[in-house]
Amino acid sequence: MQRSPAPTTAKLSFVGLANNDRVPGKFTVRFAISGMEIAPAGQARRNAGHHHLLIDTELPALDRPIPSDFNHIHFGGGQTEAEIALTPGRHTLQLLFADHNHVPHDPPIMSDRITVEVAADPAEKPRSAAAPGGRVFFIDLKDGATIPTRAKIRFGIEGIAITPAGTMSPNGGHHHLLVDAEVPALDREIPSDFNHLHFGRGQTEVELTLPPGEHTLQLLLGDHEHVPHDPPVMSERIRVRVVDMAQAVSATPAAVGGRPRTAAPNDAVVYFIYPKDGATIFPSSTIRFGLRNMGVAPAGVAKPNTGHHHLLVDVPTPGLGEPIPSDLNHIHLGGGQTERRITLPPGKHTLQLLLADAAHVPHDPPVMSERITVTVMPGGRKSARRR
Repeated sequence: MQRSPAPTTAKLSFVGLANNDRVPGKFTVRFAISGMEIAPAGQARRNAGHHHLLIDTELPALDRPIPSDFNHIHFGGGQTEAEIALTPGRHTLQLLFADHNHVPHDPPIMSDRITVEVAADPAEKPRSAAAPGGRVFFIDLKDGATIPTRAKIRFGIEGIAITPAGTMSPNGGHHHLLVDAEVPALDREIPSDFNHLHFGRGQTEVELTLPPGEHTLQLLLGDHEHVPHDPPVMSERIRVRVVDMAQAVSATPAAVGGRPRTAAPNDAVVYFIYPKDGATIFPSSTIRFGLRNMGVAPAGVAKPNTGHHHLLVDVPTPGLGEPIPSDLNHIHLGGGQTERRITLPPGKHTLQLLLADAAHVPHDPPVMSERITVTVMPGGRKSARRR
């Protein structure tokens, strides 16, 4: 199979993870790529591709699509991080970049193969008691229902109080929505990923976007530490059929200024990997960012639960119903990049990240970081940036 060319300067690496590190049984692994752009699987673009994580396996054949199994994990949505679970003992991890057909580039772009050690399983987490008769259920959604690709899912609760994550309360908890997933271990924290949506602020509804086809949905209550109760409080697992009927969506995308906004998961998070709030940085520094519970897709590529980063420098958050401006203070990363080298004059500056859809319009709800303040030290190259 023909392989896509790649620049010899491209580099792939783990973020915050080194050879011989000790890690918990479940942890988040983050990826960094330079010299290439991120594009979802199926999108043929020059000097672009998506990540694959190899666990406890050698490199596959470089002229064939990378296998997809427990040892070869694909991130075809453009994701730049993943939560993985490993058994106690030593494991090897390696990243391998691949093109739209999941075929490694020529030359191949891969990280070093590192070894990590997982300690023995921690003790079971204590489970909070739930009063007899407590239950959770879907409102106006039955097994076998047909719903649009973007639908409002509402949750009900009886016999137990809704309390936010982190707040201990007798006979209290918050909802989790399991999408196409089995019930997780009941003596561990409920995972947080595309299939396990947390509503730690006490939300009782969500605008959910799913591809057409058959899907399963189930509600599971968790306590202040996201651990299911004893006995567990969960709904029946129902099946829904998702159809593409854009004109019949039960909840029209929110609009401000007349522009529709693309739905985002309630628990999606965009954040700075470097720098942190209050940091002192060089005049010319590489800003790195991460995204959780959504995938990265370049501008112009419309896929559910994806978007691309925008870096706001020394400006307030723009209007959420219009495309984000493109200038020296609103930096677009439309190629799917997860880092950007910028040059700033000495002094204090503010930075904020804002995700946007294929048309550069922020999502609903907006996915944005806190605005952080950094201090640029004197010296180094003078800023070429003007305001």
